[in-house]
Amino acid sequence: MLSKALLRVGASAARHPWRVIAAWLIAATLAVLAAIAFGGRTADSMTAPGLDSQRAAELIERAGTGQEGMTAQVVVTPLDGGATFFDHGSARTALTRLQTEVERLPHVLGTSDPAGALDAGGDTAVRGGLVSADGRIAVVRVQYPDQSRLSAEDLDALVDLGDRLRAELPLRIEMGGSLFYAFSDPDGGASELIGLLAAAAILFLAFGSLVAAALPIGMAVFGLTVGVATMTVLAGVTDVPTFAPVLGSMVGLGVGIDYALFVLARHREYLARGLDPHEAAGRAVATAGRPVVFAGGTVVVSILGLAVANVPFMTVGGVAVSIVVLIMVLASVTLLPAFLGAAGLGLARARRIGRALRTRKPARLARRRDRAAGTAPAAGWRRWIGHVSRHPVPYAVGAAGLLLTATLPVLGLRVGLPDDGSLPHSRTERRAYDLVAEGFGPGTNGPLVIAADPAGDPGVLDRLVGAVAADPGIASVAPTHIDRATGIATLVVFPTTSPQDKATADTVARLRTEVLPTTIGHGPARAHIGGAAASLSDVGQRTSQRLPVLVATVLAMSFLLLMLVFRSILVPLKAVLLNLLSIGAAYGIMVAVFQWGWGGALIGLEATVPIVSFIPMFLFAILFGLSMDYEVFLLSRVREEYLRTGDNGTAIVEGVSGTARIITSAALIMVAVFLSFAVADDPSTKMFGLGLATAIFIDATVVRMVLVPATMTLLGRTNWWLPRWLDRMLPRGPVGTDGTDDTDAESTGEAPRPRLVDR
Repeated sequence: MLSKALLRVGASAARHPWRVIAAWLIAATLAVLAAIAFGGRTADSMTAPGLDSQRAAELIERAGTGQEGMTAQVVVTPLDGGATFFDHGSARTALTRLQTEVERLPHVLGTSDPAGALDAGGDTAVRGGLVSADGRIAVVRVQYPDQSRLSAEDLDALVDLGDRLRAELPLRIEMGGSLFYAFSDPDGGASELIGLLAAAAILFLAFGSLVAAALPIGMAVFGLTVGVATMTVLAGVTDVPTFAPVLGSMVGLGVGIDYALFVLARHREYLARGLDPHEAAGRAVATAGRPVVFAGGTVVVSILGLAVANVPFMTVGGVAVSIVVLIMVLASVTLLPAFLGAAGLGLARARRIGRALRTRKPARLARRRDRAAGTAPAAGWRRWIGHVSRHPVPYAVGAAGLLLTATLPVLGLRVGLPDDGSLPHSRTERRAYDLVAEGFGPGTNGPLVIAADPAGDPGVLDRLVGAVAADPGIASVAPTHIDRATGIATLVVFPTTSPQDKATADTVARLRTEVLPTTIGHGPARAHIGGAAASLSDVGQRTSQRLPVLVATVLAMSFLLLMLVFRSILVPLKAVLLNLLSIGAAYGIMVAVFQWGWGGALIGLEATVPIVSFIPMFLFAILFGLSMDYEVFLLSRVREEYLRTGDNGTAIVEGVSGTARIITSAALIMVAVFLSFAVADDPSTKMFGLGLATAIFIDATVVRMVLVPATMTLLGRTNWWLPRWLDRMLPRGPVGTDGTDDTDAESTGEAPRPRLVDR
């Protein structure tokens, strides 16, 4: 039985704490050393097999033009605010020196030459789009090889050169491009610290003890160290996306502290009953640790479901975050009881309670025990849950209506990728973006690259260039580059709209469905559209198409897992439906904030942006798993009460009110951790932080404290209904939680009552 195994593990860790702590110290040290020796840097690779943009990249790579690699752009303007132009004088000399030094950087394949374009004379078209029409803004485009041959050191070298030249040249120098997107360090350091401090404050208020508050924080820091180091080692083997460490830190801190809180609350409860601290730690791991294992398993299953999207960077990101969650589960059932054993938490209090058990009246004993445990149902929560249970219909209808209303903005959901124009002005990428848009038009920040194989028909290229240039969404087309060996041609095309604008995605779709097929016809020639803007649009469409598959997969797996845990059909069905409501409401609030701008200034959002294409899928997987944490913890307590009393109404009131304070504290911790990331610079990090915080807040309040007691009251004893034939088919032992595995019931000496099974 799982509970018995956890009992042995928890009790052993509490009795031999220094062995366990030493083992975790060794594991953390080895993980960090492995990360230093074999780890890699995170990098984004927004590609997926079968996409049109991927086919374009393959054609470009075959041609060997170098345009399949990473790019950067150095944007410059004279420091005197426009009184000087690049046509002559010191500014021209400075521009030439800048371009020369950038070209000398390691791994740079080549650069554009804006000074040379000025020598050619003529208008902006003749200048190749490298110097603005007014002569005030110039762009040095830098071509790098494929991302696999680059590292963060290449970005550091470019940034260091810019810092040096700013001090030597009379130029304002800003930088951007895909090199920054791929290798910039993700946000997170300050956010993690803020989240930890907020969690420590909430834990102190919940337990009234510095030691009790420090233990979950210490456990989470240990687990996060091992998890992030392991993620770094994984990055040395494959491309781990840059958002993975930030997301892993968010989720890891949240679930780690939450799981520790659940176990610590049970530990204090057993101490209040007079148990020895070591035995209390073992029983706490056996009872609270079981929901922790199942909840963590649900989170992992949900996140690994991202593989159905068939987008490699999402799959790898999901695996990386899952590793952190698994480590936090392991720490909760081994390291935390070791901490409890080392600290002897509450030993004196346990002895005082034990003496009180021999001298005081039962009623006064119960009140004293409840206060000491810190986890017993507070009178206020018991009254509230009892009130909801007496009026289940209006509360169920009202709460469901509120969540459905909050979900309505999802109808206007628009996926895309916030470009550098959504970053704060403190970032050089944003300043470079603004300069390029000012000098050359917004579409210059997101060029499309059309790769064409004429297949022996040279006339097709002329027709293609003319048709593309005539499209209303295209501002200009750069001169065609033809590889003599393969005959493959590449066209750099500049849209009239910015990369994140919906009109740009419409232009790409129109070129693919109308312009290219009409121009090329049904012959052997072929053409594909690539570039960063097209790639991100393709990934967004792929994830949107696969989201229903992910939802169905995660719902089915979660339903089966919960059915095994609670031996019921209606309990898991209700759980997945209520979790869908809370996640839908979180999506709606994200749309209102990021797309409509409602309250965006509160989190430092400077402009409305589309929802990042892969975030809805990631959020669903993570939020569904996290929501199940509270579901498993709450329903485990309700089930214990039902097995003990056999009365559904009593089980609901006692179970929900008995966990209300812990769930509220745990939710506050998660909300604080996630909101600390919502104020980061990067819009993607903001979306993850706000989306997770909103969903957890809704889930812990409206869902757990209103909808769950209301719906369970309406269902009555059928909550625990299970057809007899299905009961025989479902496995027991470590997976099922039949009565013989109820450690808490065993500890009280009360035999669990049979489940409601259809005979």
